[in-house]
Amino acid sequence: MMMHAVPVKHLNTFGIDATAREIVAAGSEMDLLARWQEAQEKALPVLLLGGGSNVLFLEDFAGMLLLNRIMGISVTEDEKFWHIHAGAGEDWHGLVSFTLDRGMAGLENLAMIPGRTGSAPIQNIGAYGVEVESVCEYVDLLELNSGVKKRLSAAECCFGYRDSIFKRDYRDGYAIVAVGFILSKSWHPVLTYGELTRLDSERVTPREIFDTVCAMRRAKLPDPAIVGNAGSFFKNPLVSAETARNLLRKYPDAPHYPQPTGEVKLAAGWLIDQCAMKGFRYGAAAVHEKQALVLINRGQATGGDIAVLARHVRRQVAEKFQVWLEPEVRFIAAQGEVDAVEVLS
Repeated sequence: MMMHAVPVKHLNTFGIDATAREIVAAGSEMDLLARWQEAQEKALPVLLLGGGSNVLFLEDFAGMLLLNRIMGISVTEDEKFWHIHAGAGEDWHGLVSFTLDRGMAGLENLAMIPGRTGSAPIQNIGAYGVEVESVCEYVDLLELNSGVKKRLSAAECCFGYRDSIFKRDYRDGYAIVAVGFILSKSWHPVLTYGELTRLDSERVTPREIFDTVCAMRRAKLPDPAIVGNAGSFFKNPLVSAETARNLLRKYPDAPHYPQPTGEVKLAAGWLIDQCAMKGFRYGAAAVHEKQALVLINRGQATGGDIAVLARHVRRQVAEKFQVWLEPEVRFIAAQGEVDAVEVLS
């Protein structure tokens, strides 16, 4: 189905009232290829979109919004593992629930992250001590100009913190069509964050972790169906050990997480909170009152309003802590994605 000059408000969780020239939903690889070719013939920019949970429309999009709606979940197993093959258009939380309902543990810490499955490896989504890279087996990628499909192993995805090869080498002209996950039948709970630390590691079940994660997210994060937002707006910054030591001398209670690389991950929400930014408003854009890491649309905010607010938050943190936050959210302008850091600089 194709439409012209239609609003995208219902297709982005920020609820930004922008438009796209065309919106097309593709339910198969052939659909994706056909629509891509159609856009090339019309010389239209193309934006591939899943659930719209990690984008900020700065203005109207001048091209084709191509919705990846390739569905389907299949499971195979061997003695040690379950292997799940999921279409890129599958709802992520739905996939987490699907596995738990069938007794397959491993995704429970990632419950209630909004978006579609195809976006998960791009951002290497993570929460409460687990990232997609730890459960990803492969990613199926379609080269849209040639129609050639290739399978990348987890190692070939070059996963990093909120990062992957799909943000670089396979950013333009490619579409993720499916993701493979590998879940161990020898399950070990991850209980390193928040309320999860209070659970008994010897007796806890995957369902209890799932329920706890859902409760934590509901308590801290606004429902995008009610209050427009994209979840965590900024990445938790990775800083040098020396920078972390200097900060901890002044703020010994600052949350910090040493990394295998020698760097230290800081909590962006805590840094923003220390700048007394909770509830701060710029027009209809605001810092959420309960979770400083979340920027919200209070009703009629534009993408520009959100960007101005984000720039102010970023500068306040830099002035106080000499740490520059980087957005997690992708910024979309008229011709496609633009560098979010440049926009906020």
